[in-house]
Amino acid sequence: MAQQLLMPKATAVWLVDNTALSFDQIAQFCKLHPLEVKAIADGESAQGIKGLDPIATGQLSREEIARAEANPAHKLKLSEPKVRVPESKRKGPRYTPVSKRQDRPNAILWLVRNHPELKDAQISRLVGTTKSTIEQIRERTHWNSANLTPMDPVTLGLCSQIDLDLEVERASKGRPLPTAAEVGATLESAQETEKLPYSDREEEKEIDADAVFAKLKSLKSSSPDEDEEDDRF
Repeated sequence: MAQQLLMPKATAVWLVDNTALSFDQIAQFCKLHPLEVKAIADGESAQGIKGLDPIATGQLSREEIARAEANPAHKLKLSEPKVRVPESKRKGPRYTPVSKRQDRPNAILWLVRNHPELKDAQISRLVGTTKSTIEQIRERTHWNSANLTPMDPVTLGLCSQIDLDLEVERASKGRPLPTAAEVGATLESAQETEKLPYSDREEEKEIDADAVFAKLKSLKSSSPDEDEEDDRF
């Protein structure tokens, strides 16, 4: 992990007040804009911020400041830390804010019911709980089982949808595909129905043109003639 400057703006305040460094040098060292450093020097910015001595914190040496003051093109460099603290790796369940911890049992119940393929370790990573709590909810031995309501952990803000989808995808790998009985009756595709023998399909009835015209003639002959109707009047 790259070393970073502690309290950049407070350090910039101290450098402006106690050194002859240029605005550009201070801005480059503190990761600020030169105009922001100029505003600090003019008293227009950071008025309530107390300067932090980078020499006292071991992040800058007096020799480095002197070299930069003598050469405006020189860029300040952070001093190597005397003690290196190893980067801590998070182990165990995810941290859950106190305000949301009461919702964890409901989220666990939702995951157990809707995603039974998830392992206890995956549920623990998602909502930040222990395996014993998951086991109690699975076996309905939790002290508050009667009052639990399944609730989506994403809606509760206990995990993101991306994390949930990732864990579900991991749990689904290697699982056998569901059988037809498990899925239920489904519609057959058009390709399958086209393979059926002709006897299984609904036979198309041929249209007899002569019979149709004969029926039309009989209907016309049974109706009164238009000329005869005119003679009546």
